[in-house]
Amino acid sequence: MREVAIIGVGMNKWGELWDKSLREIFIEAALSAIDDAGIDRIDSMYIGSMSSGLFTEQEHIASLLADYLGVAPIPSARVESACASGGLALRQGFIDIASGISDVVLVGGVEKMTDVTTGGATFALGTAADQEYECYHGVTFPGLYALIAKAHMHKYGTTREQLAMVAVKNHKNGSKNPLAQYPFEITIDDVLKSPLVADPLRLLDCSPITDGAAAIILCTVELAKKLKKDPIIKIIGSGHATDTIALHSRDDITWLSATEKAAKKAYEMAKKTPEDIDFAEVHDCFTIAEICVTEALGFFEKGKGGEAVEKGLTALNGKIPINPSGGLKSKGHPVGATGVAQVVEIVKQFREEAGERQIKNARIALTQNMGGTGGSALVHIFEKE
Repeated sequence: MREVAIIGVGMNKWGELWDKSLREIFIEAALSAIDDAGIDRIDSMYIGSMSSGLFTEQEHIASLLADYLGVAPIPSARVESACASGGLALRQGFIDIASGISDVVLVGGVEKMTDVTTGGATFALGTAADQEYECYHGVTFPGLYALIAKAHMHKYGTTREQLAMVAVKNHKNGSKNPLAQYPFEITIDDVLKSPLVADPLRLLDCSPITDGAAAIILCTVELAKKLKKDPIIKIIGSGHATDTIALHSRDDITWLSATEKAAKKAYEMAKKTPEDIDFAEVHDCFTIAEICVTEALGFFEKGKGGEAVEKGLTALNGKIPINPSGGLKSKGHPVGATGVAQVVEIVKQFREEAGERQIKNARIALTQNMGGTGGSALVHIFEKE
């Protein structure tokens, strides 16, 4: 298996991009990544996108985006795994290079979510849950994550304030990210006074509806060295796992089994442990999600994720900084693009281009991207050489 490096990244300013189409948003990010890599060709392309048909009435975007990027007739595939679509696109690109099929691969993610009403977006996102046994009965994703939060609070004593602290931390990080959708700080009081969405989750516990794209260029480590890339940034671990799509089918709704299993595979491939990770970008679609994810990744004991946030262990200067980019909560969550944008942050940190949110001396990092309530999960580990 060949070693895989990241040589280029691109991402546009995320938010409500009323004047741009899905194709325009993607092309911006893709051209930026190609320019950053300094290459003149790509061999194949993988695009993460959850619901382009429901959001924009456009399917077959693999052909569309290869065409408008001007790279047809190269192989191009749209990859879908709900909100983990970007992470899965990354894994497919990694496998493509590692296997020897391609030498240079563009991995992108895109979603244009504001072309429909809020109700339309809620419906599209709801397709990542169990349609017959959850959505049919009126449950939405805020409701499902509220069930997880209630159970976690009951089982482990996690507090309402600890949930709020996740949002406060991520907005503080996001206020230092010029590409974030909501680059401003908030307080615990702001979170607790924001409108109730699904008890105990309030509006400021929830990631927003977002338009945006991100792209990266992968190649062999050998080629990256020939191109004299500095630093060499390698993907050293990749894990992928699934769980039941419905919460009621799980033994413990507070535990993200797919994330745990994907992480185990990634750690084993990378020959690393949770203690080796310098920082991580994780899937904080709701504040409770970040708490559960940090436990499943092995950063903290089961039930201790909320306490870790309160102690400052996940802050930029903490033991294990989580979501220095601002995460989904502040940076935004154009669902198909999120898993790719997490990698953009890894590269910026490794290149020491993260500005005020720069983490000192980081050499090993991790991304975790999941679909639905954790029915699918991708974990990747990166090393700065």
